[in-house]
Amino acid sequence: MEIIAKLDKVSYLYENCQDLVLKNISLDIYKGEFLGIIGPTGAGKTTLSLVLNGIVPQFYGGRFFGYAEVAGLDTLTNPVSKLSRYVGAVFEDPETQLLATSVENEIAFTLENLCLPREEILARIARALAAVRLEGMEKKQPNELSGGQKQRLAIASALALQPALLILDEPTSQLDPVGSQEVFATVKELNRILGMTIVMVSHAAEEMAQQADRLAILEAGAISAIGSPNQIYSQVEQLERASLRAPQVAKTFWAINSRGITLEKIPVTLEAGLAILPSLTSYYHQPVWQDSPSPNSNILLKAENLSYTHSNGTEALKNISLDICSGEYLLIIGQNGAGKTTLVKHFLKLLSPIKGSVSLKGISLENLSTSELALSIGYVAQNPDNQIFNSTVEKEVSFALTNLGYPAKEIKEKTCQALESMGLLEARNLHPLSLSKGDRARVVIAAILSMDPEIIIFDEPTTGQDYQGAKAILEMTRQLHQMGKTVIVITHHLYLMAEYAQRVVVMGQGRILLDAPIRQAYHESEILAKTYLVPPQEVLLAQKLASLSGISSPLLTSAEIAASFDL
Repeated sequence: MEIIAKLDKVSYLYENCQDLVLKNISLDIYKGEFLGIIGPTGAGKTTLSLVLNGIVPQFYGGRFFGYAEVAGLDTLTNPVSKLSRYVGAVFEDPETQLLATSVENEIAFTLENLCLPREEILARIARALAAVRLEGMEKKQPNELSGGQKQRLAIASALALQPALLILDEPTSQLDPVGSQEVFATVKELNRILGMTIVMVSHAAEEMAQQADRLAILEAGAISAIGSPNQIYSQVEQLERASLRAPQVAKTFWAINSRGITLEKIPVTLEAGLAILPSLTSYYHQPVWQDSPSPNSNILLKAENLSYTHSNGTEALKNISLDICSGEYLLIIGQNGAGKTTLVKHFLKLLSPIKGSVSLKGISLENLSTSELALSIGYVAQNPDNQIFNSTVEKEVSFALTNLGYPAKEIKEKTCQALESMGLLEARNLHPLSLSKGDRARVVIAAILSMDPEIIIFDEPTTGQDYQGAKAILEMTRQLHQMGKTVIVITHHLYLMAEYAQRVVVMGQGRILLDAPIRQAYHESEILAKTYLVPPQEVLLAQKLASLSGISSPLLTSAEIAASFDL
């Protein structure tokens, strides 16, 4: 097979760092293949991507060892401007890549810098928009597009340069399921139909299992394994030891296999898993599950007939009524634009309803000051860095208490308790931004806990996190729930929440489409589809088992499914 890119014994050290980020990497990338790069946060995946387009080391400096070439060009000696004609790159956040005032101007920008003729620029814009299915949106402003459309526009801008190789670094991590599906469908078309070589870094195990030709695992800067998705993702235990997540299908069948029901192979895609199930129904027995205890009926937060319209005329909330009770763990889901964040902003008094009301313990929010509300409701934003502005962890945690005029002795006591509960006592004198992202989230939570609120809201807490980081944050939410807090989580990552949430509110187009226990909500496929959500693969496997066996059950997890199989 023809090689489009080659790395030979590549190692790299950033300036002012002592440890190698990449260690003796040798890798051939073949023309027309889809190569997935997977690994835990900090493994060096982004750095490896930047080597392929010459940005490392040309822009970052540092010390580079070994040899790298793309399309026959040495990435060390050829300038990035030249390499960019052969290598396109799309990164995690499309917002940072879009600069122009219209879709067509965004694509034209780099082409104009290459001094291409006008006719050629117009032809390339048309081809790029067609490739990513954005025809007819030429005059739209990028900020009018959805998250998935913005990422597809970023891909179109890279495609217009007609690269031989397209690199995508976590292109779907900040997108809702619809946007993620749009991007993966686009990339699949570019690879399968146009024959473009794709290198993608992603934690999206289910999609990577379906799309990639090969996967390379990067651990601590070195390639620890490379092979087909079947070879890599079927090794569930090895992946877990590497802090990686196998697709849910692989995890489920590995758990079944572990019960002594020998399988010839562990399937890694939903299609393959569904095909195997009929041969296993003789081992399937009456399923058993344990329901979460019901929360008490003491209503803490209440929305009644809540409606809100944005200044541009968009109806964000339409007659929403919702009771949130003391001590429950509530999950709010729905695609971008469903109204989730708008609803939460009303809980925080950041927005005032056009119609209807919100009350806390029977008191209208209109009659509560911001400081009074902060003592009852804590909010953890998607990016914890946006909530950190003090020079030490201790100052950050004590900041709100100081501003609220608490006595010094009480501030010290509450701060110490909050730091201890989040395991941050030893880091109290460190700068918050010197900590890992997970620990920075702990700092924000500790600052909230110091005020002892009854309700804590998490807005997309797992976005951009690897599997271990996401689980660590969700374990924090579990810990808070066990402390008696009412926990509200907004997320697109349904597959992570089955072990945590008790109740699910499904939103779509500003309305509540469903309000039910998680076991019911996750099995309401038709309702989820109305807001462009799909049940986790484990739930789809459980539904298939129910149809094959005639035994209906609301199973949610791999462990529950496997426990229903016996020799």
